[in-house]
Parts: sequence; structure tokens; C-alpha cells
Amino acid sequence: MCFLYRALLSALLQLARIQTDSVVEMLRELHPDLHFEIVAMSTTGDKILDTALSKIGEKSLFTKELENALERNEVDLVVHSLKDLPTSLPPGFTIGAVCKRESPLDAVVFHPKNCGKTLSLLPEKSVIGTSSLRRAAQLKKKFPHLEFRDIRGNLNTRLKKLDEKEEFSAIILAAAGLKRMGWENRIGQLLSPEDCLYAVGQGALAVEVRAKDQEILNMVSALHDGETVLCCIAERAFMKRLEGGCSVPVAVSSTLKDGQLYLTGAVYSLDGSDSLKETMQTSVNYPQQNEDGPNDDVQHVGITARNVAGQAQEAAENLGVELASLLLSKGAKHILSVARQLNDAC
Repeated sequence: MCFLYRALLSALLQLARIQTDSVVEMLRELHPDLHFEIVAMSTTGDKILDTALSKIGEKSLFTKELENALERNEVDLVVHSLKDLPTSLPPGFTIGAVCKRESPLDAVVFHPKNCGKTLSLLPEKSVIGTSSLRRAAQLKKKFPHLEFRDIRGNLNTRLKKLDEKEEFSAIILAAAGLKRMGWENRIGQLLSPEDCLYAVGQGALAVEVRAKDQEILNMVSALHDGETVLCCIAERAFMKRLEGGCSVPVAVSSTLKDGQLYLTGAVYSLDGSDSLKETMQTSVNYPQQNEDGPNDDVQHVGITARNVAGQAQEAAENLGVELASLLLSKGAKHILSVARQLNDAC
């Protein structure tokens, strides 16, 4: 078996390797008789570090080259951050495993001179670095005294820019990446969903495989975390119905409690002044049925989860679609259309 992960610069390699190693270790524990080889490959998203992701326009920035290798049978598995995967995968591919989610929240890392502060306590006109339209749109409205500026690069690069220059008072990063790198002590403030809804799939790792490779699908399906699967299916269905992506501010929050799946979704204008936000819930309390047949490999927004009840997956997907449809009925299409046009024009 072969693992493929994306890596170009040493810092990006470090996070990619940590994420891949965690998946490999789980598989080795389940299959101690199998050998796993790790192969490195860079992607378009790894190479373009001086342009905002929302400006590049490529829907498969972090996946295209990896999927090409998967299609050529050069590798058997690809480990991704789920938030990098489009809601519609190319024909012949599927997400065979969604591992237990790390924190999906966004985190604030402050310049050393601002240690101990929060965003609300930063001086007027303090500059906050973020590569995400979603984060900027939400935080501009909540913290109007702050300015937001794009910052790209791997985690090491962004932290170095923060620490060694006076340009940024703080930067916003995914808490999951910082935790996986062992840099949790750099987190000065965790942003709750009330402060900043997170990205679709943020904090979860996905294992992409060839959809018809039954042997590999069987092997990786044991890595599925049921709760994470249902939350991420709902989130991805929400995003897909909205036809969203990194070029427009779309955000979510999901929880599963007592058999009820709760999904909050929102869309924003680029400056955060216009927004729509709603919450819906559905029951996903369905038993897993051990049935053999073609329905075993039904995909829900690109995910094949054999060990999660099919009815629960369907309910989660419907929840995402219905929530997005509700926002569209209230004007979300116009908000996103204007946001996309303004982003393209900037």
C-alpha cells in the first residue's frame, strides 16, 4: 500500500507528514501485517504562496496532482485536510474515510507584544492577518476597530511574518493545524462559533481512494468516525447547494447530541455588513444495517461511509441541502454573487 501526501516547503511538509503519519499509525494498528510507504508530492496550492486562495480560481488547488497519481495507480491512498476537498469529486474517486475531528475552531495567534490580549482589546487600526474571506467577513463586523489583511504561506512562514515584523498585530489560523504541529501554546484566543463560524470540514482529515477499489475501501473504512462523518456530510451538502467555495464567505457550525444533528450555516458579504444565518436540526438516530449490495457504496457529497447508517447519512445530507435552500430563499444567492464579483474585481 502507498500513502501520498502533499508537501513542498519544509514547514508544509512537517504538517502534512504529521497528518499522514497519524493516519498511517491507525492503519498499522489495525493491519500490522501490511506495509505502508509514504510518497511526497507538491500541488498547485502549495506552490502559489503570494496570491490569496480566493483569487487563484482553481477549484482543486490542493488535490488535482494527487488525484492524477491516484488515477495512475501510483498510490493507493491520499491524505487530505477535508476542507481542501471540493464538494464534488472527479468521477472515480471517493472519500473512503473521515477521521475523528480535531477542533474545528479558528484560533488567534498574537504578536509577542500583544501577548495576553484578545481581539477586542487590541488598539484601533491593528492589522490582523488572514487568508480567509470567511474569517475576515465575520470578524470585520464583530471588531470594526480592526483592519484585516491577506497573509499566505505555510504555518511556519506566517508565524515568522507575525513574530519578526511589525506588520501584523495578530493572525488567524485553524486551531487544528496548530495543535497537530504541537504549537497549541501559541493560541492566544480560540474563536467560538458565536465569534466566527468555521470552514466546511475544518479540523477533519480525509482519506481519498479510488471508488471501485473494494480492498482499499474496506481497509480504510474502519477509520471513519461516525459523528465527524455526519457533521461533515451536512456541512459539505450545505456548501454544495450554495455553490460556495474559497472565493465567497460561507461558514458553518455543526454538533451531534442525543441523536440530533444541529447545523448552523451562514453567508456574508465581503465586509460582513450583509449576512444571513440560520440553524436547523434533524434526527440521525438510525441503526446501522448490515446489508450487502450496491447501496453499500452510495456516496454522500463525495463520502463513502460503510460503517455509518445509510439513513443517517441521507438525513445529514438533506439537512445541509434544506438549510442552504432556506438561505437561498432569503437572498443568499445575491449576497454570494456580489461577494464573488467584488472579490474578482479587487
